[in-house]
Amino acid sequence: MGEHRRRLYRCAYGLVAPQVAGRVARVLVNDNQEVAAGQLLVQLDPAYFQAQLDQAVANRAAAAGSLAQAKAQQAAALATAQESGAEIGVAEANATNAQRQLERTQPLVARQFASRQQLDSDLANAHGTSSSLVAAQQKLAASEAQLKVAASQIDTAKANLASAAAQQEQARLNLAYTRIVAPEAGRVAHKSVAIGDYLQAGQELMALVPLEVWITANFKETQLDHMRVGQPADISIDSYPDKVFHGSCDSFEAGSGIAFAILPPENATGNYVKVVQRVPVKIVFDAPPNLHFPLGPGMSVVPSVKIR
Repeated sequence: MGEHRRRLYRCAYGLVAPQVAGRVARVLVNDNQEVAAGQLLVQLDPAYFQAQLDQAVANRAAAAGSLAQAKAQQAAALATAQESGAEIGVAEANATNAQRQLERTQPLVARQFASRQQLDSDLANAHGTSSSLVAAQQKLAASEAQLKVAASQIDTAKANLASAAAQQEQARLNLAYTRIVAPEAGRVAHKSVAIGDYLQAGQELMALVPLEVWITANFKETQLDHMRVGQPADISIDSYPDKVFHGSCDSFEAGSGIAFAILPPENATGNYVKVVQRVPVKIVFDAPPNLHFPLGPGMSVVPSVKIR
């Protein structure tokens, strides 16, 4: 049986932070308290965000009213346009009849079979019907222009309504964000928030250590030759020297630990010094650790991986 040993224990933890700025109204958890997923941790004062939501709801209602009004104007303009179209048909028929009557009267007057008065009457009627036709055509043109204006107003009203709906949804989310809840089950650690604090978005309030724990062991890259996923491991924890935990290799990180540092080293050509790198190996427990043996980030362990 071969062993690889490395003293380091870590488990992931999440930082709890607000998504909106506001003043703390309630803090509902204590240090080291175990919480369930979705449990309320901190409540910000919701009054400002409720007022924003109410204003957004009112703006959306006003935008919906503007859209309805624009549609009503479009319907009225369409009715006027249809009426103008019908009037044009009547005016064209009257103008045609008047023109034909004038054309019949003119030769009769020349041959003295009709009076000059009849010619004047037919001439006036032809001019009148022609003017009525022009007026109907202008009315139709005005109605069509009004239709275009109404269509543009509807497009604008729809855009305003969509914007108001988005603002309402954002206001609703902001109000919901005043309730800071646990993203997963775990234990509260490093709590630094109190009632009355004014918080900024993203400000760290506490850490949440998940109930599931594992070991991140930084083995030398030269030790990985015979290590495989699934190999058993004995885990000794400095805090509990008389207790041996059991686990297995879960996975190997795709790269050395230094490669993911904020400022990874640059080995320039001609100035290369070979340094044995450390590769993080995730080791999981075979069974959840007993509650009598609490574990947390940063504790030191000695994992021994059995490679034969």
